[in-house]
Amino acid sequence: MSFSGHVDCYFERPPERLVLEGYRRWMAGFETGSVAPWETAWVVYAEVLGPAEARRALGELSYFIRTLRQCAACPLRSFPFGARHICRDECLTLGLVAALQNGDSSAAQKCIDAITCPAFSPNVGEAADGFARALSECEQHLLPIPLAAIEDVLARARRA
Repeated sequence: MSFSGHVDCYFERPPERLVLEGYRRWMAGFETGSVAPWETAWVVYAEVLGPAEARRALGELSYFIRTLRQCAACPLRSFPFGARHICRDECLTLGLVAALQNGDSSAAQKCIDAITCPAFSPNVGEAADGFARALSECEQHLLPIPLAAIEDVLARARRA
């Protein structure tokens, strides 16, 4: 689907799709050792933001994902790019960026606490904030995700 097309789903909104597909493609690059997923991330970001803004946003995404991987409480998971559903870690990543953009410190902290080791949570928060700000400055604002929705995702993951 082109980003300029009709939006049928929350995950097809450009801001949310940039975060979700950026996370998936950056994770795939680390997991496979191939730059191909990172190159496809460039195409997605450049299509939405234009080359100059894409370069900045991808720099912040790269720093955020690298920091998150180093500070995660357990190995991070992701679905293949283009999947129509999301996993716990993708939910928490979306929730964190959305919370930072929307000034919801409780939701942001809940996401950070659930995905990182406590000693490293400030590093992840700083990296996520840089990415969230870069997207905001590119006029890509995520919809708020209520704290209750994040807590529900975490409760479901614990039961699974």
